[in-house]
Order: sequence, then C-alpha cells, then structure tokens
Amino acid sequence: MDHKEALHHFAHLYAHQPQQLSKQVRIELALRQAITQQWPTGLRLPSHRALASTVGVARQTLAQAIKTLLDEQLLKTAHGQGTWTNKPVATATQVPTRLHLSERAQRVLNDAGASMIQNGSFVPGIPDIAQFPMRKWRQLYASVTVPQNALLLSYSTGGYGPLKRAIRDFLARWRNVHCDTEQIIITDGTHNGIELCAMALADVGDTVAIESPCYWGARNVFSAAGLTIEMLPWRPGEGHRLPSTLNASTLVYLTGSHHYPLSVPTNAEHKRHLCDALSPTYVIEDDYEFNRNDHANLLFDPRSEHHLLVGSFSKMMFPGLRLGYLVVPRHLAGPMNRLRSELFREGRMLDQAVLAQFMFDGDLDTWCHRIQRDYLGRQQVLHDQLRTLPQVRSVSMPSSAISLCVEFEPGINDVQIAQALLKDHLVVRPLSPVCAKHDPRVGLVMGVGMLSGETLVREAQRLRRSLETLLR
Repeated sequence: MDHKEALHHFAHLYAHQPQQLSKQVRIELALRQAITQQWPTGLRLPSHRALASTVGVARQTLAQAIKTLLDEQLLKTAHGQGTWTNKPVATATQVPTRLHLSERAQRVLNDAGASMIQNGSFVPGIPDIAQFPMRKWRQLYASVTVPQNALLLSYSTGGYGPLKRAIRDFLARWRNVHCDTEQIIITDGTHNGIELCAMALADVGDTVAIESPCYWGARNVFSAAGLTIEMLPWRPGEGHRLPSTLNASTLVYLTGSHHYPLSVPTNAEHKRHLCDALSPTYVIEDDYEFNRNDHANLLFDPRSEHHLLVGSFSKMMFPGLRLGYLVVPRHLAGPMNRLRSELFREGRMLDQAVLAQFMFDGDLDTWCHRIQRDYLGRQQVLHDQLRTLPQVRSVSMPSSAISLCVEFEPGINDVQIAQALLKDHLVVRPLSPVCAKHDPRVGLVMGVGMLSGETLVREAQRLRRSLETLLR
C-alpha cells in the first residue's frame, strides 16, 4: 500500500466519524480503525504534514492523536525512521496452542462477542458520549476531592451510602421499584453484578436458563463461572418455546423491560409463565435498556425472596464509568455484600461520590429525558431507511433505546453481511451468533448512540445502499 492510498483511507475514515467529537478524537478513531482493519502491520505512515493537511487539522492536533496511539502500541516510531503501524497479531478467537487455557476460558473465547472495534457508524451498545455533560461531571470531581473526604480514597463495604440512596430514589421514580437501601449493592457494571450472582447463587455444573437471542456478555459470564447454559427461544408475540423435557434450572436470566438484542418491549406474563414452568431458585432480570413508562414489563419484585435486578449506568451515561447496581432480596444482602468484598475488593469511592451528587442534583434525570427523546428520533430515521429493504422480515420499532435490530428472511448469512459492512466502515453485529442452535433467526444489531443529525441521515442512506447490494 502506497502513501497516496493510505491518505485516501485516512481521509475517508476521518470524514465518517461523528461530527460532534473533537478533531483529535476523530483522528484517533480514524487511525485506530485504519490500523486494525485496513493497513498492514509495518506500514510506514505518510508524513505528519501530509496527514494533517489531508483532513485540514493543525499538526499539533495530529501529533497528540499519534501520541495516544503510540501509548497504545498501535503505532511504533524511531528517531529518524518515521512512524509505522503495529497491528495486533492475535485476537480472542486465535489462541496460541502453547497457551494452556482452561476449558471455561476456551468456551468464552470461542463465543467471544466483544469487538476490538468500539467506535464507528452504528456500533451497538455505545451511548451518545459526545453530548454527555462532561463539564458538569469534571466540576463534581473537583468538589468531592478535598482533604475532608480522604475516606473516599479507601476501600468501601457494600458501596457508597449516598449513592445507594440516590439509586433507591431513582429506581422509585423511573422503574416503580420501591426497595430498601440495604437491598442495593454497588457493582462495577452489569458483568460484575451477573458474576456475583453466578458465584453466590449457583455451583459449577448448575443450569442457568437464558433467552435466545441472548446478551452475549451474560452468556460468557455464566460460562466462565462453570454453569450449564440452556437457551430458550423467545418471540415477542408468542412467548418462550419450551422443550418437551424440562431440565431443572437453578437460575433464570432475563432481560428487563426492553429486550436486548431484539430491541423490543418484553412481556411480564411470558416471563412469569417461563418461571412457573422451570421453578428456578432465583430469577435475575437485567434492566439493560428502559424508559420511564415501561416498568410494567418487569417481573422483578423487591419483596420477593427469589428475584434480583441488575442495572448499569454505562448505557445511560458513558461506558467507561463501569458502575452499576444489584438489587437483591433482603436475606441475601449481607452475604452477597461480604462475598463481593472478599472476591473483588471494593473501591472507586470517588467515582461513586460524583455519581451520587450528579443524581441528587437532578442531572441524571435531565440527561435521560433529553437523550431518550433524541434516540427515539434517531431510530425513526434508521427504521424508515431499512424497513423496505429486500429480504428484511422485520425492523424493531423506534424506541428510546440505543439499539435497533433488523431480522432477515431465513437463509441469509448475517455473519458475512456484517463482515462485508465492516469493510465499508459500517459497524454492526450479526444476530445468529447469540441465538440457540435450534433458533434459526438471522439479522443485524446496530446502534444509534454515535450518530445524529445530518451525519445519521447520510450514514443511514449509505447503510441502506450497502445492504441493498448485499441482500440481492
């Protein structure tokens, strides 16, 4: 690949980054995408002057972005020799045979769902981080980092008390869940909450029933914990398809009021019927995406001795926050708090204090109201572009969630389509890998968090054109 072609790729990728991001961040994202997807390892980059001139930015801005990628070891440099690419050579699914990994680790890596690409048009699961009120967030950090709050630098036990109270009030307002503060355990995000449930409530070899299609992250956490996974297909208008012979399940894991990845409302009666049939010891509900009016879809009851609710602020605010919560039955609160402390050593009190103040000030409510209105409009744009495509069976109705799902007619290879779209810098996930073997559904899961305004319209039209070609 010569420098002219490399500059063309770079300019194209830069132009397709969200306009609301800073120039430096757009350069970082474009270069990272080029290095991991297009440019060969060892490619010497064009001069900084040429790169900066191609996209119309100052050389200092480009240099700052280059430094970030050097720190991440995606680029290498040597005095007088320029800068060249250092593409990662191994992926999660290419485990060297000399590594003696456990069977559990191998199972997770064989079904890996986390992509190295976490940015770009339609990447699923990423909220709008560009519009988040980061200035207020930084101000709150300054307000809590004072000598009088030195205890915020230590370990915590069960989480920061004011944050637990803020979450209790938030759940009452938004989810119609009225629980005691003592029932709330602060976690490092959804995966950490699910892992704690798996460790505390099931033994190796026990069965956990999950829906098909499933959230890949939960499936991997349960698999890593050594649980036997039974996937039961769920269809919005029909309910769960139960096998003729039911195996006893220790756990049932369900998405909350809005199904992920199908991106449609769930049904509390369907969940109740499933739990009546399986009689699990505990039911875990993951409130992945929601709006203020869909709490009736939840099966969770804070007074029950068998129900747990998992939640996260990553999809509401920004993924790097990695803070969430677990609402547990009263009799489990003490043991699970102690288990979390023994296994994970709690901390991050500064982050918890900032989040608590952000919630008490009403900023989280304001942000949720604003961004959910935006997501509804963005999904409408994407829905209108995709619903009349050939071979499309259905497109999830516009909602306030960040995800949208397109289901294809049987026989379409959604994995190949997702790979082909990636070459056009359109980042989506195929549906079939998160379905049970006896669930033939195929489709694409995509997000609207990183696109808005004219950029969204342009990219949605480009996605439609690409899919028209691929589906025909």
